[in-house]
Amino acid sequence: MSRFENAKKFFDACETGAGWDGCKEFVADGATFLAQAEALAEVKTVETYCDWMKGLVHDIAPGATYDLHASAYDEETSTAIFFAVFRGKHTGEGGPVLPTGKETNSEYVYVLTMDDSGKVAKMVKVWNDGWALKELGWA
Repeated sequence: MSRFENAKKFFDACETGAGWDGCKEFVADGATFLAQAEALAEVKTVETYCDWMKGLVHDIAPGATYDLHASAYDEETSTAIFFAVFRGKHTGEGGPVLPTGKETNSEYVYVLTMDDSGKVAKMVKVWNDGWALKELGWA
């Protein structure tokens, strides 16, 4: 499987809430996570992020989906990029407040650096969490 194909499979598994169990086959040991978003300030590993997404997709906003608008792969830097919109409605338990019934359509980008074995070694999420939290009625 090519690095880009592996990145695509990881992206879909993560965004559909597969959690770490459903994502780990696509991820290198010790893969790091970074986001300049307050909601994810404590998340430092891809493993933790995958489980965070699982909770969001299955518990907080059940039925959440994503629309992928663009994806690309740079062979020179072994980097995959995905631009999408997360669509979710806070109807489930969890989150900082009781279910609000409000929804978000939140744009984001994943930047995945792949290692020599074709697995995700580093993940950066570019996301305006403040916008999404306001739409959900959390801020």
